[in-house]
Amino acid sequence: QVQLVESGGGLVQAGGSLRLSCAVSGLTFSWNTMGWFRQAPGKEREFVAGISWNGGWIDYADSVKGRFTISRDDAKNTVALQMDSLKPEDTAVYYCARGRGLAITQYDYQYDAWGQGTQVTVSS
Repeated sequence: QVQLVESGGGLVQAGGSLRLSCAVSGLTFSWNTMGWFRQAPGKEREFVAGISWNGGWIDYADSVKGRFTISRDDAKNTVALQMDSLKPEDTAVYYCARGRGLAITQYDYQYDAWGQGTQVTVSS
C-alpha cells in the first residue's frame, strides 16, 4: 500500500532552518505530483508547497515564498522541504501528500495519500 513518512521536524528559534523529508513507498513515485501542507492548532490545513511529477513546475503559498524550497529525489523516492528564516507563525504539523493528478493544486481534497505529519515548532 501507499506509505508516506515525514521526518525532520523539531524545535527551532525564529530565523533558524529545518529540512523536512518525506519517504514514499508503494507507488511509482516519479509519476506523482507531491505537496506539503501544514495545520496549526485551531486552524484549517493549508497548502505550503507543491512540485510536479517531473519537477518542472513548483508552487508555493505566498506566506512561504522566498523562505521555503521544495525538491524531489526520484532515485530515493523522497520529497523534501527546506525551510529557512522560520517564523513563529510557521509552527504547525507538516504533512506530505500525493496529488491525484498531474497538476499542482492548493486544495487538499485533490491529494489522496497523506503521511502522519511531523511537528515544527518555532520559538520567538
